[in-house]
Amino acid sequence: MIFGERLKELRQAQNLSQMELAVKTGISQSAIAKWELNKTEPTASALITLSEFFCESVDYLLGLKD
Repeated sequence: MIFGERLKELRQAQNLSQMELAVKTGISQSAIAKWELNKTEPTASALITLSEFFCESVDYLLGLKD
C-alpha cells in the first residue's frame, strides 16, 4: 500500500518522529504507526488533516497521483 510509504517519507522529510507528528496533527501515534506499517487505513478526516499538514493532495497521499 502506497499510503503508508508516502506518510513515512513525508514525516521523515520533515525530521519528525511519529510522536511529534501525532502532537502536531492531533492524530494518535499508534494510528500513525499502524498506517506506516499498512496494518490499518486512515479515515477521511485523518487524510484531510495529513493533506493539510503536509501541503499535499489526498490523491498524492493515497498514491493516485505522483
